[in-house]
Amino acid sequence: QVQLVESGGGLVQAGESLRLSCAGAESVSNIKSMGWYRQAPGKPRVMVAEITSDEPPNYADSVKGRFTISRDNAKNTVSLQMDSLTTDDTAIYYCTMVWGAWNFRYWGQGTQVIVSS
Repeated sequence: QVQLVESGGGLVQAGESLRLSCAGAESVSNIKSMGWYRQAPGKPRVMVAEITSDEPPNYADSVKGRFTISRDNAKNTVSLQMDSLTTDDTAIYYCTMVWGAWNFRYWGQGTQVIVSS
């Protein structure tokens, strides 16, 4: 059974950087997309960045120019480099991947990012 596992979350100050990583899908073939969503307290889960194998990455407007998503197709891992963090970036960040005949979306358990002012 495949289990996505995030790492790299933590507590930082505004203006600092963090890098999130997601692994666990090494045995999966033909992953259609990889990405990151986040959920702030009291708010719905929203897309942060997503990347497919044949299109440019897609970013939420709020993170464009500050966050960079990358994927390693050989290892089936995805990372999120987060720079110039603000308190608005505080949330639980979830790794997500889509694969299979029915394009099912799989989720990690989430990693907490807290940005203090």
